[in-house]
Amino acid sequence: MRGSWKIRILIGLAIVVFAFFRKCAMTEENPYTGKDQAISLSTEEEIAIGLQSAPQMAAEYGGLYPDEQMQAYVDMVGAKLVDNTVARDTPYRYEFHLLADPNIINAFALPGGQIFITYALLSKLETEDQLAGVLGHEVGHVLGRHSAERIANSEFWQTIAQGASVGADAGNVVAGIGQNVLLGNGRDDELESDDLGVRFMIKAGYDPYEMIEVMQILKDAAGPNRAPEFKSTHPDPENRIEHIKEAIKKYGG
Repeated sequence: MRGSWKIRILIGLAIVVFAFFRKCAMTEENPYTGKDQAISLSTEEEIAIGLQSAPQMAAEYGGLYPDEQMQAYVDMVGAKLVDNTVARDTPYRYEFHLLADPNIINAFALPGGQIFITYALLSKLETEDQLAGVLGHEVGHVLGRHSAERIANSEFWQTIAQGASVGADAGNVVAGIGQNVLLGNGRDDELESDDLGVRFMIKAGYDPYEMIEVMQILKDAAGPNRAPEFKSTHPDPENRIEHIKEAIKKYGG
């Protein structure tokens, strides 16, 4: 029994060590942000995942909004952001989709360049600059490879959990730590995308202060019952406003 227990510990440790070395081997510098990231996907795989997931994501929000003129408006602003910024030089295939959902205020990006905004959010925006702020933020998620980084982190913590469960019954605890790390990265991702969004807006000729107005719109839409920041994967709009102001100063907007 004692020998069997020792073997389990050694196997578990070997799995953990393997996970750490594998993550180190996957770490690379993002050429567009300068950030070191552990990435397990190629850009081609990111694009494929985004394209495969897009129809299902659209269906969950009632499909695409049935107004070609409004879709063309979203496409125009998205193209202006991409064509006038570093996003143009990336290998990603940027496509912008207006979703039909009239109730859920949301915008999000899939890996590889598939970007979505709901009609509920678009209808709240008052200017083209505000739409540019929303779409620029989502382009930042793609260029920042945030989804790919979360996937690699998830794979890492799953491997760690497997090693811990072999050596002891602590797999759930370690997996919980991994989830907390993913949520923390999510907050950082949002702030980095705000920073990138400001940079893109300025490069494309938009007023970056309009992104502050977007934050106010999101805050008002959330109402007084919004969950505390630590319970959300997104920073509080007030916190984001301060970071946006700093980014505007940094990029000379």
